[in-house]
Amino acid sequence: MKKTMRIIILACCLFLVPPMAVFAQGALEQPVQAAHTKIGISKLLAHPALDVIEQGIQDYLASTGLPVTYDLQNANGDISTAASIAQKFKSDKMDIVVGIATPTAQALANVFVDIPVVFSSITDPIAAGLVESYDAPQDTNICGVSDLSPVESQIKLLIDLTGAKTIGNVYASNEANAVALMELARQACDKYGVRLITAAVSNSAEVKMAALSIIDRVEAIYVGTDNTVISALASLADVCTKANKPLFSGDTTSSEGLDVFAAWGFNYYNAGVYTGKMIEQIINGAKPGDLGTTFLTDPSDFELWFNMDVVKRLGLTIPQDLLASAARIVENGQIVTQ
Repeated sequence: MKKTMRIIILACCLFLVPPMAVFAQGALEQPVQAAHTKIGISKLLAHPALDVIEQGIQDYLASTGLPVTYDLQNANGDISTAASIAQKFKSDKMDIVVGIATPTAQALANVFVDIPVVFSSITDPIAAGLVESYDAPQDTNICGVSDLSPVESQIKLLIDLTGAKTIGNVYASNEANAVALMELARQACDKYGVRLITAAVSNSAEVKMAALSIIDRVEAIYVGTDNTVISALASLADVCTKANKPLFSGDTTSSEGLDVFAAWGFNYYNAGVYTGKMIEQIINGAKPGDLGTTFLTDPSDFELWFNMDVVKRLGLTIPQDLLASAARIVENGQIVTQ
Protein backbone atom coordinates (compact mmCIF):
# COMPACT_ATOMS: atom_id res chain seq x y z
CA MET A 1 0.00 0.00 0.00
CA LYS A 2 1.48 3.33 -1.05
CA LYS A 3 -0.61 5.64 1.09
CA THR A 4 0.30 6.20 4.69
CA MET A 5 -2.27 5.93 7.43
CA ARG A 6 -2.24 9.70 7.82
CA ILE A 7 -3.28 10.15 4.20
CA ILE A 8 -5.99 7.50 4.57
CA ILE A 9 -7.38 9.14 7.70
CA LEU A 10 -7.36 12.60 6.17
CA ALA A 11 -9.05 11.22 3.08
CA CYS A 12 -11.75 9.55 5.13
CA CYS A 13 -12.61 12.87 6.68
CA LEU A 14 -13.64 14.13 3.26
CA PHE A 15 -16.54 11.68 3.37
CA LEU A 16 -17.87 13.12 6.62
CA VAL A 17 -20.14 16.13 6.85
CA PRO A 18 -18.79 19.04 8.95
CA PRO A 19 -20.59 19.84 12.16
CA MET A 20 -23.64 21.96 11.45
CA ALA A 21 -26.94 22.71 13.06
CA VAL A 22 -29.94 20.61 12.17
CA PHE A 23 -33.72 20.61 11.99
CA ALA A 24 -35.98 18.26 13.90
CA GLN A 25 -39.53 17.91 15.10
CA GLY A 26 -40.12 20.13 18.12
CA ALA A 27 -39.10 23.37 19.76
CA LEU A 28 -38.05 23.96 23.35
CA GLU A 29 -40.38 25.99 25.47
CA GLN A 30 -37.34 27.23 27.40
CA PRO A 31 -33.70 26.24 27.95
CA VAL A 32 -32.85 23.77 30.69
CA GLN A 33 -31.70 25.75 33.71
CA ALA A 34 -32.49 23.52 36.64
CA ALA A 35 -30.54 23.40 39.89
CA HIS A 36 -30.48 19.63 39.58
CA THR A 37 -30.80 18.00 36.16
CA LYS A 38 -32.42 14.61 35.68
CA ILE A 39 -31.03 12.82 32.63
CA GLY A 40 -32.60 9.74 31.13
CA ILE A 41 -30.29 7.63 28.95
CA SER A 42 -31.78 4.92 26.75
CA LYS A 43 -29.40 2.65 24.84
CA LEU A 44 -30.47 0.06 22.32
CA LEU A 45 -28.59 -2.83 23.88
CA ALA A 46 -25.49 -3.67 25.85
CA HIS A 47 -22.34 -4.02 23.80
CA PRO A 48 -18.90 -2.44 24.27
CA ALA A 49 -19.32 0.53 21.91
CA LEU A 50 -22.67 1.64 23.32
CA ASP A 51 -21.53 0.94 26.88
CA VAL A 52 -18.49 3.21 26.56
CA ILE A 53 -20.61 5.99 25.04
CA GLU A 54 -22.79 5.82 28.13
CA GLN A 55 -19.68 5.87 30.33
CA GLY A 56 -18.11 8.75 28.41
CA ILE A 57 -21.23 10.86 28.95
CA GLN A 58 -21.19 10.24 32.69
CA ASP A 59 -17.44 10.72 33.08
CA TYR A 60 -17.46 14.01 31.22
CA LEU A 61 -20.39 15.42 33.15
CA ALA A 62 -18.78 14.27 36.41
CA SER A 63 -15.72 16.34 35.45
CA THR A 64 -17.88 19.47 35.13
CA GLY A 65 -19.22 19.29 38.66
CA LEU A 66 -22.77 19.85 37.45
CA PRO A 67 -25.43 18.34 39.74
CA VAL A 68 -27.02 15.59 37.66
CA THR A 69 -28.71 12.25 38.23
CA TYR A 70 -29.27 9.47 35.74
CA ASP A 71 -31.89 6.93 34.83
CA LEU A 72 -29.96 4.38 32.73
CA GLN A 73 -32.16 2.12 30.62
CA ASN A 74 -31.37 -0.73 28.20
CA ALA A 75 -33.90 -1.65 25.49
CA ASN A 76 -32.21 -5.04 24.95
CA GLY A 77 -32.51 -4.62 21.20
CA ASP A 78 -36.30 -4.38 21.29
CA ILE A 79 -38.02 -1.41 19.64
CA SER A 80 -41.20 -1.75 21.72
CA THR A 81 -39.08 -1.66 24.86
CA ALA A 82 -37.42 1.51 23.58
CA ALA A 83 -40.87 3.06 23.22
CA SER A 84 -41.77 2.03 26.78
CA ILE A 85 -38.57 3.58 28.09
CA ALA A 86 -39.46 6.85 26.38
CA GLN A 87 -42.86 6.84 28.10
CA LYS A 88 -41.18 6.09 31.43
CA PHE A 89 -38.87 9.07 31.02
CA LYS A 90 -41.89 11.26 30.26
CA SER A 91 -43.75 10.03 33.37
CA ASP A 92 -40.66 10.58 35.49
CA LYS A 93 -40.29 14.12 34.12
CA MET A 94 -36.71 13.88 32.89
CA ASP A 95 -35.07 17.22 32.09
CA ILE A 96 -32.94 15.85 29.23
CA VAL A 97 -33.22 12.49 27.44
CA VAL A 98 -30.46 10.75 25.53
CA GLY A 99 -30.85 8.06 22.90
CA ILE A 100 -27.80 5.90 22.20
CA ALA A 101 -28.33 4.28 18.77
CA THR A 102 -30.99 4.99 16.19
CA PRO A 103 -34.10 3.12 17.44
CA THR A 104 -33.87 4.52 20.97
CA ALA A 105 -33.31 8.06 19.69
CA GLN A 106 -36.30 7.69 17.37
CA ALA A 107 -38.47 6.48 20.25
CA LEU A 108 -37.49 9.49 22.34
CA ALA A 109 -38.06 11.93 19.47
CA ASN A 110 -41.54 10.51 18.99
CA VAL A 111 -42.48 11.28 22.60
CA PHE A 112 -40.63 14.48 23.49
CA VAL A 113 -41.19 17.80 21.74
CA ASP A 114 -40.58 20.30 24.52
CA ILE A 115 -37.48 19.02 26.34
CA PRO A 116 -34.05 18.34 24.83
CA VAL A 117 -33.48 15.04 23.03
CA VAL A 118 -29.80 14.30 22.53
CA PHE A 119 -28.81 11.44 20.24
CA SER A 120 -25.50 9.60 20.13
CA SER A 121 -24.08 7.03 17.73
CA ILE A 122 -26.53 7.77 14.92
CA THR A 123 -25.09 6.88 11.53
CA ASP A 124 -27.52 8.89 9.41
CA PRO A 125 -29.78 11.29 11.35
CA ILE A 126 -31.61 12.27 8.16
CA ALA A 127 -32.45 8.68 7.17
CA ALA A 128 -33.49 8.07 10.77
CA GLY A 129 -36.03 10.89 10.56
CA LEU A 130 -34.40 12.81 13.38
CA VAL A 131 -33.31 15.70 11.18
CA GLU A 132 -34.28 17.01 7.78
CA SER A 133 -31.05 18.75 6.83
CA TYR A 134 -27.68 19.94 8.09
CA ASP A 135 -28.43 23.57 7.36
CA ALA A 136 -28.36 26.68 9.54
CA PRO A 137 -29.64 26.66 13.19
CA GLN A 138 -33.25 25.59 13.51
CA ASP A 139 -36.01 25.89 16.11
CA THR A 140 -35.75 22.32 17.37
CA ASN A 141 -35.40 20.29 20.55
CA ILE A 142 -33.10 17.63 19.02
CA CYS A 143 -29.32 17.57 18.65
CA GLY A 144 -26.59 15.01 18.94
CA VAL A 145 -23.53 13.17 17.72
CA SER A 146 -23.31 11.11 14.53
CA ASP A 147 -20.97 8.16 14.03
CA LEU A 148 -21.17 8.22 10.24
CA SER A 149 -18.27 5.96 9.34
CA PRO A 150 -15.77 6.47 6.51
CA VAL A 151 -17.12 3.32 4.87
CA GLU A 152 -15.47 3.86 1.49
CA SER A 153 -12.05 4.28 3.10
CA GLN A 154 -12.63 1.21 5.28
CA ILE A 155 -13.57 -0.91 2.26
CA LYS A 156 -10.54 0.39 0.36
CA LEU A 157 -8.26 -0.52 3.26
CA LEU A 158 -9.79 -4.01 3.46
CA ILE A 159 -9.24 -4.53 -0.26
CA ASP A 160 -5.64 -3.26 -0.08
CA LEU A 161 -4.77 -5.51 2.86
CA THR A 162 -6.44 -8.70 1.63
CA GLY A 163 -6.79 -8.40 -2.13
CA ALA A 164 -10.38 -9.58 -1.75
CA LYS A 165 -12.57 -9.50 -4.86
CA THR A 166 -15.74 -10.60 -3.06
CA ILE A 167 -16.69 -9.11 0.31
CA GLY A 168 -19.48 -10.28 2.58
CA ASN A 169 -21.60 -8.03 4.77
CA VAL A 170 -24.12 -9.06 7.41
CA TYR A 171 -26.49 -6.22 8.32
CA ALA A 172 -29.70 -5.57 10.28
CA SER A 173 -32.45 -4.83 7.77
CA ASN A 174 -34.69 -3.29 10.47
CA GLU A 175 -32.18 -0.60 11.52
CA ALA A 176 -31.97 2.57 9.41
CA ASN A 177 -28.31 3.06 10.28
CA ALA A 178 -27.44 -0.51 9.30
CA VAL A 179 -29.18 -0.24 5.94
CA ALA A 180 -27.42 3.06 5.27
CA LEU A 181 -24.05 1.49 6.05
CA MET A 182 -24.76 -1.48 3.80
CA GLU A 183 -25.63 0.84 0.92
CA LEU A 184 -22.43 2.82 1.46
CA ALA A 185 -20.47 -0.45 1.44
CA ARG A 186 -22.16 -1.46 -1.82
CA GLN A 187 -21.29 1.87 -3.40
CA ALA A 188 -17.67 1.52 -2.29
CA CYS A 189 -17.43 -2.02 -3.64
CA ASP A 190 -18.90 -0.91 -6.95
CA LYS A 191 -16.34 1.90 -7.13
CA TYR A 192 -13.42 -0.46 -6.61
CA GLY A 193 -14.71 -3.26 -8.81
CA VAL A 194 -15.44 -5.62 -5.93
CA ARG A 195 -18.56 -7.74 -5.48
CA LEU A 196 -20.54 -7.30 -2.25
CA ILE A 197 -22.60 -10.26 -1.02
CA THR A 198 -25.02 -9.37 1.78
CA ALA A 199 -27.06 -11.27 4.34
CA ALA A 200 -29.82 -9.52 6.27
CA VAL A 201 -30.81 -10.24 9.87
CA SER A 202 -33.52 -8.91 12.16
CA ASN A 203 -31.82 -9.71 15.49
CA SER A 204 -28.45 -10.72 16.87
CA ALA A 205 -29.42 -14.38 17.20
CA GLU A 206 -29.56 -14.61 13.40
CA VAL A 207 -26.04 -13.28 12.79
CA LYS A 208 -24.19 -16.60 12.90
CA MET A 209 -26.55 -18.35 10.47
CA ALA A 210 -26.45 -15.36 8.15
CA ALA A 211 -22.66 -15.43 8.14
CA LEU A 212 -22.64 -19.18 7.46
CA SER A 213 -24.96 -18.63 4.50
CA ILE A 214 -22.42 -16.46 2.67
CA ILE A 215 -18.99 -17.39 4.08
CA ASP A 216 -18.18 -19.89 1.29
CA ARG A 217 -18.95 -17.29 -1.38
CA VAL A 218 -16.74 -14.47 -0.10
CA GLU A 219 -13.06 -13.84 0.48
CA ALA A 220 -13.50 -11.48 3.43
CA ILE A 221 -16.22 -10.12 5.71
CA TYR A 222 -16.80 -6.45 6.46
CA VAL A 223 -19.03 -5.22 9.28
CA GLY A 224 -19.75 -1.58 9.99
CA THR A 225 -21.13 0.10 13.10
CA ASP A 226 -24.29 -2.01 12.97
CA ASN A 227 -25.51 -2.37 16.55
CA THR A 228 -27.33 -5.67 16.02
CA VAL A 229 -24.45 -7.35 14.20
CA ILE A 230 -21.73 -5.88 16.43
CA SER A 231 -23.52 -7.25 19.48
CA ALA A 232 -22.97 -10.72 17.96
CA LEU A 233 -19.47 -10.01 16.66
CA ALA A 234 -18.06 -12.99 18.55
CA SER A 235 -20.28 -15.33 16.52
CA LEU A 236 -19.27 -13.66 13.28
CA ALA A 237 -15.59 -13.92 14.22
CA ASP A 238 -16.04 -17.61 14.99
CA VAL A 239 -17.49 -18.26 11.53
CA CYS A 240 -14.64 -16.37 9.87
CA THR A 241 -12.00 -18.13 11.94
CA LYS A 242 -13.28 -21.60 11.07
CA ALA A 243 -13.47 -20.66 7.39
CA ASN A 244 -10.02 -19.00 7.52
CA LYS A 245 -11.45 -15.76 6.15
CA PRO A 246 -10.46 -12.24 7.32
CA LEU A 247 -12.96 -10.22 9.33
CA PHE A 248 -12.70 -6.41 9.21
CA SER A 249 -14.72 -4.35 11.68
CA GLY A 250 -15.63 -0.68 11.67
CA ASP A 251 -15.97 -0.84 15.47
CA THR A 252 -12.67 -1.09 17.31
CA THR A 253 -14.10 -1.17 20.81
CA SER A 254 -16.13 -4.32 20.25
CA SER A 255 -13.22 -6.12 18.56
CA GLU A 256 -11.18 -6.57 21.71
CA GLY A 257 -10.43 -10.22 22.48
CA LEU A 258 -11.91 -11.46 19.20
CA ASP A 259 -10.34 -12.89 16.05
CA VAL A 260 -10.83 -9.70 14.05
CA PHE A 261 -7.76 -9.27 11.87
CA ALA A 262 -8.22 -5.49 11.57
CA ALA A 263 -10.55 -2.84 12.92
CA TRP A 264 -10.66 0.82 12.05
CA GLY A 265 -13.23 3.19 13.40
CA PHE A 266 -14.19 5.69 16.03
CA ASN A 267 -13.17 5.76 19.64
CA TYR A 268 -16.69 5.51 21.04
CA TYR A 269 -15.68 6.75 24.46
CA ASN A 270 -14.83 10.05 22.73
CA ALA A 271 -18.29 10.02 21.14
CA GLY A 272 -19.69 9.81 24.66
CA VAL A 273 -17.55 12.74 25.73
CA TYR A 274 -18.80 14.83 22.80
CA THR A 275 -22.35 13.92 23.76
CA GLY A 276 -21.64 14.92 27.35
CA LYS A 277 -20.36 18.29 26.16
CA MET A 278 -23.63 18.89 24.32
CA ILE A 279 -25.58 18.03 27.44
CA GLU A 280 -23.41 20.42 29.47
CA GLN A 281 -24.15 23.26 27.05
CA ILE A 282 -27.88 22.54 27.24
CA ILE A 283 -27.81 22.56 31.03
CA ASN A 284 -26.04 25.92 30.86
CA GLY A 285 -28.77 27.37 28.66
CA ALA A 286 -27.90 26.48 25.06
CA LYS A 287 -30.70 25.51 22.69
CA PRO A 288 -30.40 22.15 20.91
CA GLY A 289 -31.15 23.83 17.57
CA ASP A 290 -28.05 25.97 17.99
CA LEU A 291 -25.91 22.89 18.70
CA GLY A 292 -27.11 20.75 15.81
CA THR A 293 -25.34 17.56 14.81
CA THR A 294 -21.67 16.90 15.51
CA PHE A 295 -19.80 14.62 13.11
CA LEU A 296 -16.54 13.08 14.29
CA THR A 297 -13.96 14.26 11.75
CA ASP A 298 -10.79 14.75 13.80
CA PRO A 299 -8.19 12.07 12.94
CA SER A 300 -7.58 11.64 16.67
CA ASP A 301 -11.15 10.32 16.98
CA PHE A 302 -10.22 7.30 14.85
CA GLU A 303 -8.39 4.18 15.95
CA LEU A 304 -6.69 1.44 13.94
CA TRP A 305 -6.31 -2.02 15.49
CA PHE A 306 -4.50 -5.10 14.21
CA ASN A 307 -4.51 -8.63 15.60
CA MET A 308 -1.20 -9.94 14.31
CA ASP A 309 -1.99 -13.48 15.48
CA VAL A 310 -4.92 -13.52 13.04
CA VAL A 311 -2.94 -11.67 10.37
CA LYS A 312 -0.19 -14.32 10.46
CA ARG A 313 -2.66 -17.21 10.50
CA LEU A 314 -4.27 -15.82 7.37
CA GLY A 315 -0.89 -15.36 5.68
CA LEU A 316 -1.35 -11.60 5.32
CA THR A 317 1.14 -8.80 5.83
CA ILE A 318 0.57 -5.30 7.19
CA PRO A 319 2.72 -2.40 5.91
CA GLN A 320 5.00 -0.90 8.51
CA ASP A 321 3.50 2.58 8.16
CA LEU A 322 0.10 1.20 9.16
CA LEU A 323 1.56 -0.72 12.09
CA ALA A 324 3.27 2.47 13.23
CA SER A 325 -0.08 4.27 13.10
CA ALA A 326 -2.02 1.62 15.00
CA ALA A 327 -3.56 2.47 18.35
CA ARG A 328 -3.52 -1.19 19.33
CA ILE A 329 -1.64 -4.25 18.12
CA VAL A 330 -2.24 -7.73 19.51
CA GLU A 331 0.56 -10.28 19.20
CA ASN A 332 0.93 -13.66 20.89
CA GLY A 333 -2.34 -12.97 22.65
CA GLN A 334 -1.00 -9.82 24.28
CA ILE A 335 -1.57 -6.13 23.59
CA VAL A 336 1.82 -4.76 22.55
CA THR A 337 0.67 -1.27 21.51
CA GLN A 338 -1.96 0.84 23.23
